[in-house]
Amino acid sequence: MIFSLDVRRARKGDCLLVHFGTKEKPGLIMIDGGPKDVYKPQLKPRLDQIRAARELSNQDSLPVDVLMVSHVDDDHIQGILDLTKEERIAKDAHRPRMLNVQSFWHNSFDDIIGHEPTELTASFKTHFGPAAVSGGGELDDGLIAEIENKSAEDEEVVGSSLKVLASIEQGFRLRGDSEALGYPRNREFGGKLIMAQPEGKTASVGNGLKLTVIGPMQPELKDLFEKHQQWLEQLKKQGKAPADALAAYVDKSIPNLSSIVVLAESDGKSMLLTGDARGDKVLEGLQMVGRLQAGKTSKMNLDLVKVPHHGSANNLAEDFFERLVAKHYVFSGNGEHGNPERETMGMLLAARGHGDYQIHLTYPVDEIDIEREKDWNKERNKEIARKAKKIRQEWSPQTNSLGAFLDDNPEFKKQIRVVEAGKAHVINLSDPLNSAWSALET
Repeated sequence: MIFSLDVRRARKGDCLLVHFGTKEKPGLIMIDGGPKDVYKPQLKPRLDQIRAARELSNQDSLPVDVLMVSHVDDDHIQGILDLTKEERIAKDAHRPRMLNVQSFWHNSFDDIIGHEPTELTASFKTHFGPAAVSGGGELDDGLIAEIENKSAEDEEVVGSSLKVLASIEQGFRLRGDSEALGYPRNREFGGKLIMAQPEGKTASVGNGLKLTVIGPMQPELKDLFEKHQQWLEQLKKQGKAPADALAAYVDKSIPNLSSIVVLAESDGKSMLLTGDARGDKVLEGLQMVGRLQAGKTSKMNLDLVKVPHHGSANNLAEDFFERLVAKHYVFSGNGEHGNPERETMGMLLAARGHGDYQIHLTYPVDEIDIEREKDWNKERNKEIARKAKKIRQEWSPQTNSLGAFLDDNPEFKKQIRVVEAGKAHVINLSDPLNSAWSALET
């Protein structure tokens, strides 16, 4: 049996493919497509390789068992929008489509809150400008700072929340594309929201692959719904300015609780694919579906964990790596927004030591540190500008870089594997993928 994770470079985002089944009956799951400038150089060439390996003609569409967008965030959704745009053009021109998507997994923001977020997107556009919701662009730092100064949440929560709000209209476009292309949305869930169930119900994809939804959980989705209703009432009563309205809205539930988390299992092997979920909620979800016992000393053995939120330390529970013991940890990020963080690597080392496991990075450490330093300096300048009580020190390669941390821990460094430019990076958990389709490994 084949059970492999195919990791693509996706800049600051995620772009993953899961191969399963057999050579004679292969299966494929696509998860997220990264931000802009990922689809054409990274995802599309890989799909072409898979088509060639399966000996499909130009008239044949590549079967995709599940196409999943973990949540509404430009880092995850834009590459899929680039794909569906091409597919719609092919359809309108009566040309064969690249993919035959058999199931489309996605929770749109309006489904979560019960209606289209008209007032919310209006506040966002008024504050940041209409172009801010088009996708692919960075929000103005000064305008973000206005909201940070008014919000009780920390900077990372504010930033992550605003990224999701900026991507709401991208989610609407994706839903429109999926309907136009005939993708069955959330078919395994009766067309309703995808969420974890207490009984741990699994969705059988076929060819021996089972998917168990770990998140989001119903109580958190309910809280997000109720928070939106309360916000609407306050907005109408108080007539808040856009910055005040957005500051009152953002909190840690928005970016993380809506992210789809799945446990994929085949041939006795397991992958935990976490999107941008909060680490503590991943653990809670595993407990809720009966896969992890309660208590900080309980552990779960896995073959692979995609580390949540690109390795952001602020997004992980302190005991995350102690309780989820894996043979492979995948960090998807190029250093933008500071991820993956040095502190997260320290947490992994403290929990697992120099063990029998591998760490997979989507970019070389020196490239990651270049972007991490840029982000560090940007955030420091913002702290200085608003005269924050605590201003971070100037960037020190020895103290702050990921490279120096790894050099100080050479045995840990030996466990690092990097996705090379222009090459497939396949993590085989069962039969090697290259023994089935050698062209996929090159």
